[in-house]
Amino acid sequence: MEVSDCKYNNFLEILKEELTVAFGCTEPIAIAYCGAAARAVLGEVPEKVVVEASGNIIKNVKSVIVPNTGGLKGIPAAAAAGIIAGDESQLLEVIAKVSEEQKTEIKNYLGKAEFVVKSLDDGEKLDMILTVSKGSDYARVRIAKSHTNIVLIEKNGEVLKREEVKAGHKAEYIAGVEAQNKPDRSQLSIEAIVEFADIVRPEDVRELLDRQISYNYAIAEEGITENWGANIGKVILGMNENDVKTRAKAMAAAGSDARMSGCELPVVINSGSGNQGITVSVPVIVYGKELNVSREKLYRALVISNLIAIHIKYGIGPLSAFCGVVSAGCAAGCGIAYLCGGHLKEISHTLVNGIAIVSGIICDGAKPSCAGKIASSVDAGILGYHMYQNGQQFYCDDGIVGKGVEKTIENIYRLGAQGMCDTDKEIIRIMTQCD
Repeated sequence: MEVSDCKYNNFLEILKEELTVAFGCTEPIAIAYCGAAARAVLGEVPEKVVVEASGNIIKNVKSVIVPNTGGLKGIPAAAAAGIIAGDESQLLEVIAKVSEEQKTEIKNYLGKAEFVVKSLDDGEKLDMILTVSKGSDYARVRIAKSHTNIVLIEKNGEVLKREEVKAGHKAEYIAGVEAQNKPDRSQLSIEAIVEFADIVRPEDVRELLDRQISYNYAIAEEGITENWGANIGKVILGMNENDVKTRAKAMAAAGSDARMSGCELPVVINSGSGNQGITVSVPVIVYGKELNVSREKLYRALVISNLIAIHIKYGIGPLSAFCGVVSAGCAAGCGIAYLCGGHLKEISHTLVNGIAIVSGIICDGAKPSCAGKIASSVDAGILGYHMYQNGQQFYCDDGIVGKGVEKTIENIYRLGAQGMCDTDKEIIRIMTQCD
C-alpha cells in the first residue's frame, strides 16, 4: 500500500466516519436526535409522542442515564430531552448544551405530555420511528441502520423524505452519505490494517486521534476519581497491584462507569458506540504512557486498534447479542502488541487468542455492568498477546477459532449476526419481562 493508493484514502475515510463525537450513550441519544428532528418538522412542541423502537434500542435505552436530564432514564426521557432541548444539527451531540431551566422543563414535559412506547418487531436491529402530534398536526421521523440515519420524514400525510432501507447485517454506521460515496469497509483485513498503520502519515490522523486521546482519557479520569455507577475502575485498582495491565483495565472500565451513569463529557465513538470507543483507545493510551512511546507510535497503535474493532463490528452489524466491547477489548490488545514491538504475526495471534477467550459475552443493554465487561475484554486482549509471547496459542478447531485470523473473524460474523439472533430475542424478553 502507498499513501497515493485508493485503499489508503479509503482507510482514512473509514476513520473519519467512525471516530465521531457523541454526548451520552448512543442509543438514547439517537432517540433524542429523532425527537429533536420530529419536533423541528412539526414546528412546535407536541402534545403526544409515540415511540416505536426495535428490541435492541429498547434494551440499550432501558437502564442507562440520559445526560443533561438530571438523572432520568428510559425512552420517554430521551425523547423528551431531544424535543425540549435538542439541537438536531448537532447529531449525536444533540443534547450536549442544556440549561438548568431546560432540565426542569424536560421533567415537567414528561409529566404533562402523553408518551407511548411500542415495540417495532419488523424493522432493523437499529430502528426507531417517532410520531409527534399536536391537535390534528403530526410529524413522523424514522432512523434505521445507524444512529443518525434518517430514512423517513413525513408531515400531515406528505412524505418529505424517504430512503430505502436495505436488508443485511453489514450495516453502514454513518448517516447522510449516499451508499456509493461511503468508504468500503470490505477492504479491511488485519494484514491491510497493519500495513496502513505502518505507512499512515501522522498529519492525516492527528486531529482525529488527538481528539480521541483527549476526550476518552478525560472521561476515564473522571470515572476513576469520582463516584460513578458501580465504580468498577476503582474496584480493579483496589484489588490488584498498580501495574500497567491493571491500570489499562481499570481506566477503560472507569470511562464506562462514568458514561453509563450520565457523565456530561463527550466521547469519541467507534462502530457507533461510546463504550467501544473508550475500550479501543484508553488501554492503548495507558500503555503508551507507561512505555513512553512517541506520539507518532501511539497514533499508529490507535489506528490498529480502531480499525480492527471496525473490521470485526462491520460483519456483525451495529447492534447484536454479541457484546461489542469484546471486539474492542481484543482490538486494544492488538494496539498494545504493536506498542510492545509486535507486528502482523503477533497482532493476528493476539486477536485470535483474545476472541477465543471472551467471545461468549452477551450484550444485555447499556448499563453500569458494561464496565465489568470492558475490563474482562481488555484483560483477554492483553492475555492474548502475552500468550503468544510465551509460545502459547489457540489453534484451528479450538471452539470457534478458524484457520487463520480472517477465518476466525468470519466465524465471529456468523456468531454475532446470525447465531445469536434467538439469544438476542430472549435477552430482550427477559429485560422487558415478556414471557
